Parts: sequence; structure tokens; C-alpha cells
Amino acid sequence: MYPREFCYHRPSSLKEAATMLAQLGEGAKLLAGGQSLIPLMKLRFANPAHLVDLKFVAGTSYIREEEGGIRFGALTCHAEIESSSWASKIPILHDCAAGIADPQVRNRGTIGGSLAEADPSGDWATVLMTLPTEIRCLRPEGERMIPISEFIKDAYTTALSHDEVLREIFLKLPPKGSGGAYLAFKRCAPVYPTASAAVQLTIEGDACREARIALGCVGLTPVRVKEAEAALQNQEISEQTISSATEAVRNSADPQSDMRGSADYKRSLVAALVKRAIEIARKRARGEKVEVSHLYA
Repeated sequence: MYPREFCYHRPSSLKEAATMLAQLGEGAKLLAGGQSLIPLMKLRFANPAHLVDLKFVAGTSYIREEEGGIRFGALTCHAEIESSSWASKIPILHDCAAGIADPQVRNRGTIGGSLAEADPSGDWATVLMTLPTEIRCLRPEGERMIPISEFIKDAYTTALSHDEVLREIFLKLPPKGSGGAYLAFKRCAPVYPTASAAVQLTIEGDACREARIALGCVGLTPVRVKEAEAALQNQEISEQTISSATEAVRNSADPQSDMRGSADYKRSLVAALVKRAIEIARKRARGEKVEVSHLYA
């Protein structure tokens, strides 16, 4: 099937793209990597009257260290992040980028496009919720910054206004003694996960000084489980504290039964992913190198 008729626009800057969105109205959609929007258009599930293509805007794909953190241009593709030196220093980023779909998708899909789509089964929002992250946006009136915790409002809904463009993702560097892990369970590589879990820990001595735990695919938005974090913080990570954290995860997950499994199955699955991710994150926080790959049915 072919998409319905639409007008194609190619702005020369992000500011021009935001102005186009304001002028063209609600019928205009942004095109980044196209890995989600184009298939939806072919199936006629999405029918924009205007398509504003960002791919040819210069200076929108980059990874830079600055201001005590890392800046990702909105059109930085997953493969660039996977192969960057920063992904090895913050392993949870590599876990995420390297596990997205297949090489074709990773070389075209973008971090900004993934976040702006706000698909409940997406990867990046879940991972970035465990890190101090801001979304920097541009609209005709100027710029603003949105904490990642306030960016995703609902399934396929973000805090972006219609005439606003996601410009950059800014991530503060985790403190010394930090380590994280991201795990997803999939039927096969190209599909979205059945469930996913991101864990980021900061270890001092034998105690966990900070813990962040986020779940994907078990609710309409990524779920940060503060009860599970509290079970680990200022505690030695042991079988007992991990058990308390995973029990909190089961109680917080709100999945829907579908072709990927029942709700009860997904609760048990995501708890098992969190348990494994905690163990990997703890080892990485202590300086151990641990290779991670997603789990497949």
C-alpha cells in the first residue's frame, strides 16, 4: 500500500522547521529517521498533509562532551551511539543502542525520533530515565529544556507543542563508582521487546548510594519504580534487598495481555530482567567489564 498524497518540505535549519510547523498547522509531521513514521504512512495509519524532513539539516547529528555531560544531536543515529567512545564509558548507553532492532534500523533510526515518538515499547526513554537527562527543544519563540521525567506524557504523547522541534539531548555524566545495565526480552531482533528494564547504580564501599530503576513495555509510558530504588539505596546489595526490589517491580508493572504474553507473565519477566540488570550494574560500578546482550525467546 502507498501513503496518501502529502506535500514535502525540506527546511535548512531547525528554526525554519519549527516555523514551518507553526505555519502548516496540525496536518504537518516531522520526519527524522523515518523508521516508524514511514511504515505507518504506508499502512495509512498516519496521514500527514505535510511532511517536514529534518534529514538534510546540517549539524543535527553529533556526540559531544560539554558542561560536565554529553550532548546528543537529535538526529544522531543509534549506530553512531553504539560505536562511540562514550558508550563504553556509560555502558547502559551501549546496551540500548546496540540492541535496537537490526543494523539497517540502527543506521537510520535516531535517538531524537525515538524519544519524540514516545512509543510505549521504545528503548531510549526507559534508559534515559535512569540518568540525569534533559531534552532541549526549539520553537519559534525560543528554546526550553524539559527533564526526561516530564517529557513523556502518555503513549505516543510528549510535552512537545505542535510547533516545537526536539533539538538535543543533554546527559550529565554519572558520578564515580556508577554502573548501569539495560536488558530487553524479545521474540527476535527486529521486533519491539516484550519487556525491558534499565538499572543505574552508584556504589560506595559495600553500599548502594543511589539507584534508579525504570521499566519499559509494561505500561503506557516507561515506569520509574521508586519503591524498588528505595529497597537498594543506602543498603548493601544482597539477595534480600534484590528480592525486595523485584517484588516492588512486580507491584508497579501494569502490562496488558497481548500476543507477546499475559500480564502475569510480563510482570514475572520484567522482575527477572531487573534482578539480572542489578547484578550486572553492580559489577560494572565496581569496574568490571561485563558484556550484555538482549534475551531472545
